[in-house]
Amino acid sequence: MAKRLLVAYGLWALGGPLGLHHLYLGRDSHALLWMLTLGGFGAGWLGDLWHLRRWVAKANGTGSRRGGAVPALSPICLVGQVAVGTYFGLVAALALPWVPQLLAQPLAVGLGVLLVASAGEQSTKAHRVLTAAFLTSLLFQAQLLAVLPSSLAAGLAAQRHCRYQHPTGPPLRLRARLFRLGMAYLAFAVPVGYGLLRSTAGAVGWVGAIPMWSLQGLVRLLGFRAGSGGCDERQQWAYQVRGCYSTPSCPFCLSQVLGIPSGSGIEEVQRSYRELVKVWHPDHNPQRAEEAEQRFIELQEAYEVLGGPRRAAAAGG
Repeated sequence: MAKRLLVAYGLWALGGPLGLHHLYLGRDSHALLWMLTLGGFGAGWLGDLWHLRRWVAKANGTGSRRGGAVPALSPICLVGQVAVGTYFGLVAALALPWVPQLLAQPLAVGLGVLLVASAGEQSTKAHRVLTAAFLTSLLFQAQLLAVLPSSLAAGLAAQRHCRYQHPTGPPLRLRARLFRLGMAYLAFAVPVGYGLLRSTAGAVGWVGAIPMWSLQGLVRLLGFRAGSGGCDERQQWAYQVRGCYSTPSCPFCLSQVLGIPSGSGIEEVQRSYRELVKVWHPDHNPQRAEEAEQRFIELQEAYEVLGGPRRAAAAGG
């Protein structure tokens, strides 16, 4: 069915940031890119207005095709690849803290660059782009600041091996195209949503503890200090850093340190401890060494106090 320019303009105006006009014209990679970046962070969506007429002509088979030719170096495309690669790398670092950064960060950067490189008529060599991203990330020891040089290296590799795509066979049916787009979108959205949910749950837990901390601070101010509960000075300091002035063995405070509900079982205590120790180990946070050391001490003390009795109960049962 022939594509109509008026329909393309309408979809651009109504759902352009979600890539509806690209989906209509059969540009699925471009549509996915717009879905994940909200229209190329807005700037790409506005720029589409000047290309719609040419894209409609190509979709109808009346535009020129240059399959197999070598495209010229495009500074705009390179900027887009670096921007999206950096964006994907930052999302992976923040939403997937339990995945080793030497794996998650360069892989996300490479996929972001490849997605930009495959939008439209062009393609590139995926293994070259991923190799550049991994080597650069390894050079910078997968630190958070490595996403920018990794994106630049991957973008230059994509530009170096960029080619126009050869004409393919008949297009897939709309149902198959939507299924592929949906799976690709979920692969990006599910980890991000899970990471945001965990962060939100932790923030809500700390906000909910504010009234208790206020009451405990008032009690301390009036001179009624709780006993140490048999804990040493190191344990006292570890929990008072978090603003809690009750006994260091307070189950509520210890559960807040591990980010679990009070009264959780040994499995939940161990799971949360293992995850948080990976995140806050001082060797993994050289730029925040003091904060990481404080959190690491808190996690160890909380695990010893909460995990000890539960392990004994589990063994006795």
